[in-house]
Amino acid sequence: MAPDLEDHDRVLAERGRSDALRMGQYLSEEDLVPQLVLCSSAARTRQTLEVMLAGWQPAPSVRELNDLYLARWLSIINHIRQVREAAPTLMIIGHNPGLEEAARVLSRPPGDAKTRKLQQLLHDDYPTAAVTILEFEIDSWSGVERGEGELEAFIRPRDLSAPE
Repeated sequence: MAPDLEDHDRVLAERGRSDALRMGQYLSEEDLVPQLVLCSSAARTRQTLEVMLAGWQPAPSVRELNDLYLARWLSIINHIRQVREAAPTLMIIGHNPGLEEAARVLSRPPGDAKTRKLQQLLHDDYPTAAVTILEFEIDSWSGVERGEGELEAFIRPRDLSAPE
């Protein structure tokens, strides 16, 4: 059990801080700041969120969840389904492989060339600090289902310019 505790307490590296800043700026510039964030209780995910929050107005509501630490995809989806707030934009900050698996499971099959390219990137290269943006036609988060999310974007830190 000690190795898990050590990993849980591992802090964010300088590159991680830079990537979080870059991704946070991107989300702000694209008007994609969430109203609610579900964040793993691990030190590095909390630090990632802290860096992102510095540039977001208004700041979202945040729920820190121990169960998101190294959660499997189904657990992540179940956490999404349990959201009762009227938050049009929800963000999950967690860990791979569960987070990337959840994104894949929730994505609907590609229908055009752009979506096929995004799906390929999502399946081939899901680095730390990547952001997947899925859009759902639902009335509440309890309605999230497998294969129903429209893959709008998949952004990796290296796809963006250095933070200002």
